[in-house]
Amino acid sequence: QVQLVETGGGLVQAGGSLRLSCAASGNIFSGNRMGWYRQAPGKQRDLVADITSGGSTNYADSVKGRFTISRDNAKNTMYLQMNSLKPEDTAVYYCKYSHLLYSSWGQGTQVTVSS
Repeated sequence: QVQLVETGGGLVQAGGSLRLSCAASGNIFSGNRMGWYRQAPGKQRDLVADITSGGSTNYADSVKGRFTISRDNAKNTMYLQMNSLKPEDTAVYYCKYSHLLYSSWGQGTQVTVSS
């Protein structure tokens, strides 16, 4: 079992920045993948960015050049630096851990971008 806790959400004006953190605990295996997903009201949960334990990254086209995903394996923590935020980035942001057939989700953190 892996437990995930997201922090760092909040209210920010368009053009501003936020940094999300996801702290993982439990049975964490090497070779895992962690990612950030988001879900706006009435919409499906979509991938924002993910990163392997080796540091390979993948971004949704809508956030490329604005968001940066990173992780500190020693601290079992993943980050999402969000710059140049837009109102359409408003959503609940979820952290996900995956290893082989196992996956775990955090409880989510709200990000609201005002225009």
